[in-house]
Amino acid sequence: MLSTTLTDDERDALHETYRHLHRNPELSMQEHRTAEFIERRLDEIGIEHFRCGGTGVVGIQRNGEGPVVGFRADSDGLPIQEDTGADYASTATGELADGTTVPVMHGCGHDTHVSSALATAALMARQTDGWSGTIVWLFQPGEETAAGAAAMVDDGLWDRAPKPEVVLGQHVFPSVPSGGVAISRGTAMALADSLKVTVFGTQSHGSQPQNAIDPIVLGAHMVTRLQTIVSRELSPQEPAVVTCGTFHAGLKENIIPDRAEFTLNIRTLTEESRARVLPAITRIVNAEAEASGAPQPQIEEIYRFPRLYNDPERADQVITALRSELGDDRVVEVPPAMGSEDFGWLADSIGVPCVFWFFGGFAAENTAPPVNHSPFFLPDMEPTLSTAVRAGVATLQQALARP
Repeated sequence: MLSTTLTDDERDALHETYRHLHRNPELSMQEHRTAEFIERRLDEIGIEHFRCGGTGVVGIQRNGEGPVVGFRADSDGLPIQEDTGADYASTATGELADGTTVPVMHGCGHDTHVSSALATAALMARQTDGWSGTIVWLFQPGEETAAGAAAMVDDGLWDRAPKPEVVLGQHVFPSVPSGGVAISRGTAMALADSLKVTVFGTQSHGSQPQNAIDPIVLGAHMVTRLQTIVSRELSPQEPAVVTCGTFHAGLKENIIPDRAEFTLNIRTLTEESRARVLPAITRIVNAEAEASGAPQPQIEEIYRFPRLYNDPERADQVITALRSELGDDRVVEVPPAMGSEDFGWLADSIGVPCVFWFFGGFAAENTAPPVNHSPFFLPDMEPTLSTAVRAGVATLQQALARP
């Protein structure tokens, strides 16, 4: 059996790695310093590596004959202003695609993923007598924008690295208590589509609405009518979400503008649901414009996430390994989440199974978990980081155990 216990020096290194990454986040597909840091750590551990997908890093940890297993950790931060008060809080800034300078924070826990993966790799490296095969460490950029997994695959990931039999991944989650794990069999996370809709109208003074085609009123009708897709076009037993996240129009309160823009985020659990919801959005947007005598709106795709499907047989094996390591009561099976991940593409692109789970990110004694995105920050890092390392070693041991 492999030890999942870190030495004092290894634990200190894990904590310092987490602090460093948390202090120095970078936006999606801009993780240059993060990639360099990962490369240095892999060199220290003695793992060969190469760049992939721009700012992605692939480590290949070989240990004789045996299975090949992929293990993914994503590395990008988010445009969030940190207000945690931590002495290692981020003061970093980044630049969005439109040139806007924004604050950056590891607000979704990717610092946790990278630091725990590096610690797991170090544990595997000092226990080579207990496993056999190859681990492909996938330090993936750009998860937040659904760009990173595709960029690595398009850059020849599976032509340059050994093809795995299964790809594993994990994510910290604030609604799971520290020391615990939540996992799904089958569909684990939703497909996601984000769209930008530009509504065209005719500008006029606010006192002369008869001379206008008001894109704000038109857009408001669109946003309201779009909610009927889920409530009236899908079965109540068919989960889906259509969210309008932004709406922008006009510069002055007494001027009816000539256009409005809003963005949509759509979540579905199956390709069949997606194939019903997306055309319905186009139909409603165009029909509302026609009803108002407005030109046809412009609908642009911002990004899309694939479905994340946990292979049931492999998920059973992972669940067994996690329960053996953490305890039966610490591993719970949950229904699919409506959140999304591009992790699945790393396996789907070569037709191999994958398994993804969530490890706890808040202290179990708290009365309630955090409810928004930024509390993926860990004020008490030890129990969460230790759980991630134990889960990583246990699942890799199950897949790579010596006969």
